[in-house]
Amino acid sequence: MTDSLTIAIAQINPIVGDVDGNMVLLERFAADAKADNADLVVTTELAASGYPPEDLVLKEMFQDRIEAAVKALAKTLKEKDLPAVLLGSPWRVDGKLYNAALLLDNGDVKHVRLKHELPNYGVFDEVRVFTPGPLPGPISFKGVRLGVMVCEDLWFPDVAECLEESGAELLISLNASPFELDKVDVRLNIAMARVTETGLASLYVNQVGGQDELLFDGGSFVLNPDYKMPVRAPFWEEALVITNWSRGTDGWTCDDGHVQASLSREENIYGAMTIGLRDYVNKNGFPGVVIGLSGGIDSALSAAVAVDALGADKVLAVMMPSPYTSPESLEDAALCAEMLGIRLEDVNIGPAMDAFNGMLAPIFTGRDADITEENIQARTRGLILMAISNKLGHMVLTTGNKSEMSVGYSTLYGDMCGGYSVLKDVYKTAVFQVSHWRNANCPTIAMGPEGTVMPERVITKPPSAELRPDQKDEDSLPPYDDLDGILKAMIEEELSVDDVVARGFDVDTVKRIWRLLDRAEYKRRQAPPGVKITARAFGKDRRYPITNGFTKLI
Repeated sequence: MTDSLTIAIAQINPIVGDVDGNMVLLERFAADAKADNADLVVTTELAASGYPPEDLVLKEMFQDRIEAAVKALAKTLKEKDLPAVLLGSPWRVDGKLYNAALLLDNGDVKHVRLKHELPNYGVFDEVRVFTPGPLPGPISFKGVRLGVMVCEDLWFPDVAECLEESGAELLISLNASPFELDKVDVRLNIAMARVTETGLASLYVNQVGGQDELLFDGGSFVLNPDYKMPVRAPFWEEALVITNWSRGTDGWTCDDGHVQASLSREENIYGAMTIGLRDYVNKNGFPGVVIGLSGGIDSALSAAVAVDALGADKVLAVMMPSPYTSPESLEDAALCAEMLGIRLEDVNIGPAMDAFNGMLAPIFTGRDADITEENIQARTRGLILMAISNKLGHMVLTTGNKSEMSVGYSTLYGDMCGGYSVLKDVYKTAVFQVSHWRNANCPTIAMGPEGTVMPERVITKPPSAELRPDQKDEDSLPPYDDLDGILKAMIEEELSVDDVVARGFDVDTVKRIWRLLDRAEYKRRQAPPGVKITARAFGKDRRYPITNGFTKLI
């Protein structure tokens, strides 16, 4: 029995499906932990496969590959005299597949603990692919009884209670907890509840990085039995954090170490967008991105995120003016590109507009110009960007925000063209706030320039699609403060029309937005993936029928 223990937190960014690469990553972290005399390395949920593996994990050949790789890692750790590793992995027991925590020690898979609570809500559908495990008991490591939990096991009292009653001396939780605003406080409160109920210290290890729409913000932490937080890892970065533990008369406690400060709302949004784009581009092997730079705030912010995520040399901007593009927009796009240090190309869409008008004239004879001609402009721009993408290999970065996507203020096969969107779950009011923040701050994870990255006029001028003379967004939409307030109530709180109106919004406006929100579902189904920021993003979080007669009742 030992009275001291050094545990390394391995806050990693695995790649789903890259089993060999994930094993190399874990071996590297274990080697680094050895240099700090760690006894045990604790890493994240499903680190072996990457999280979430979704239906990939159902493939038998994938399961075989994982088990072989994990066993090989266990042998490598022994051969190289590296610390024991506690990792998450899919694991088969008696022909059933589980979400498991595995202790690799002395050249073998020494202990297996199976996730008991499988989440089946929001973005989670683990019941689809895994079998729930029984309530677990502690595992013994160097004479210390470790109460090991896997993510959702921490969120309910049963598993921690069972572990404490079975003699656990320390709670360890392996997590892949997706980011959303205010989630940091929620995690802390949940961990605090388990500490209160058991009287045991808790070590919480979280994944970091992007996987399609999901982001993982890291921020792994320790809570002592007195509720103090002696250690917290960085947010939005891989990290190896050494924690030193000692047994006292009141149980195990962790020595004081570095505690990462909390981030502001704007910094968290920006971090999510940056890491989301960086990992989507790099993990999928794109050489860079191409973006339509209009001189407006959405494309300016998207370009800033792209540069901070990838570096200026991997971002190509294209200005595609029409006869309705203002001189100010041309100036603002050029200045934005100059501030960010990115290449800017100019492709005038006027000739394409004339060509389409001529081609369609026989069919459109006798009909006035309307939104059709506006959409032709947007679709021409989409065609140009996709052509550049095909030729150069760069992924098209779309620039539509959540407010626009909510009500269908976007053009299918036009400004919705692309491979990924960093603003997909960011309301327009937040776009303004985050743009101001980035002009005043440069995050540590950024690869772009310090200082101002977009002209102030881009942020302050009235938003416009510039598809017809003197067009403004508020010609078609309520003021964004009102629109976003209504949308948040409808989307994230699922409030009724009457409940939204009770908050002080105009009843006719609320009914109109309700109808627009539901009618735009068919567009959103065809939109590219994008960064999840809020508690209710479009995609896995919110699945509504396209054919929907209920809307007619409003």
